[in-house]
Amino acid sequence: MTHDARSIAEQNTALPPDDGRERFAGYGVMGAPFASGHCLALRHFPASSVGAGYDSVWHRDPAGDWTIYSSVSPEVSCARYFGSATEDARSADIAVTWTGPAAFTVTVDDKLVWDLVLGKSAATAAMTGLGRVLPAALWRSDAVLSLMGRVAGPALGVGHVRLTGTASNGQRFRANPRMLWTLDESRATIDGVDLGPPGPLPEQAHLGDFWIPQRGMFVVGEAYFES
Repeated sequence: MTHDARSIAEQNTALPPDDGRERFAGYGVMGAPFASGHCLALRHFPASSVGAGYDSVWHRDPAGDWTIYSSVSPEVSCARYFGSATEDARSADIAVTWTGPAAFTVTVDDKLVWDLVLGKSAATAAMTGLGRVLPAALWRSDAVLSLMGRVAGPALGVGHVRLTGTASNGQRFRANPRMLWTLDESRATIDGVDLGPPGPLPEQAHLGDFWIPQRGMFVVGEAYFES
């Protein structure tokens, strides 16, 4: 059995059972801040209950303005829930190309190139171990997810974490990050300009109740939103 990040991530393509909410499954980078004030995030959801599976890249510039790029219409991707907090949401050609068992490259049109290498820490191993054994009923509990968020923030060194709350557009969300990795490397260019080294933002960013981690985190799991 293989346990590398790529194999695990690419196996998580089954849509969760219908429980009346809009549902997504896949992997992504919850957030990856740069010392320059830029921040990137990735969602790769091959399974979606509202349309075709899709990729989405979020970009925050140093002024704090967000743009969400999606491989499908914004109305059936991340902007469906977070678009009101952005300056722009648009369709784009997005490619996620794995270059090794723990490395991949993300491109958006001819605009953005993002190279990532994943790693592990004692904290991510502990959180992943918990995620593997936590019963399904507890993943649906707001109280349990709130507690997990309060523990995960300081344990992972990422600042505030909210796994349940209200998205920018008003829908309730619930995030189930079942497996986690650190970002050992995160390098990106936009329009040919290097974003510089990773580093926390001067003030942690958030869209609604969803807080962007202050250090890069890669996760495999599911997300739920009220319809």
